[in-house]
Amino acid sequence: MPIKESELILNPDGSLYHLSLKPEHIANTIILVGDQDRVEKISKHFDSIEFKIHKREFRTHTGFYKGKRISVLSTGIGPDNIDIVLNELDALVNIDLETRKPKETLQSLNIIRVGTSGSLQKDIPVDSFVLSEYGLDLNGMLHFYQIDAIKTPEIEQAFIQQTHWSKDKASPIVVKNSLWLEKKLESNKTFKGMTATAAGFYGPQGRILRLPIKNPDLNHKMNHFNYHGLRVTNIEMETSAIYGLAKLLGHHAVSLNAIIANRATGNFSRNPSKTIEDLITYTLNKIVEID
Repeated sequence: MPIKESELILNPDGSLYHLSLKPEHIANTIILVGDQDRVEKISKHFDSIEFKIHKREFRTHTGFYKGKRISVLSTGIGPDNIDIVLNELDALVNIDLETRKPKETLQSLNIIRVGTSGSLQKDIPVDSFVLSEYGLDLNGMLHFYQIDAIKTPEIEQAFIQQTHWSKDKASPIVVKNSLWLEKKLESNKTFKGMTATAAGFYGPQGRILRLPIKNPDLNHKMNHFNYHGLRVTNIEMETSAIYGLAKLLGHHAVSLNAIIANRATGNFSRNPSKTIEDLITYTLNKIVEID
């Protein structure tokens, strides 16, 4: 049965509603960034650009870097935007937009987040890179899907116990990255661990301006969490949503973050633009090696 028009919304030109993309517009390898201005900071390295589109916070450039076809797409901030982006990217390759039916043969995309975040560990300094082995979902978005098959109950329970997690909040979800893609992107330049994904930037990440927060020592508790050597390395707002939806939909995903702040020490990068640029060139050169 075709998917209803109210569920799979298309623009008059046949492109997907939010991203304004058609299947031919994207490569099999896609870099996701939060900031739409970062799209051009990546595509400026391309040898050629074949397609550009911009709608709302979603900007996409597709082109070639050293012979490798790559798309770079801005998601905006937060797990709610990731819900839009991952579902619409999957629709581009796994749903026939004319018949509105899922394809019999499904395609897997390689999805790589290039972002920024703050470290929770003193020994992960500013200007370093973190490759997320796991995404720790603290925001609850994934609970709207059937996720039992992708959860990691042992780590989740350990986190709940060690942090005295409130029952009033969404239950934490831990999702593994694509190990295959991790092996392609890791090096001696990358720290590894678990990336916490919060629902917001201020209260949900323990920042206090004028509003008191419910659990002011959560970052301290996360800093000390340890499950057989696995630590919470950093905190941001996208990784767990990418990992969860990618795994549910059958895609490969890995998140790379430039550490521009250290929450444990209070330090901030003196040159965050250079750190981000270094991560961009590192990622592009690693992507070229992917078969």
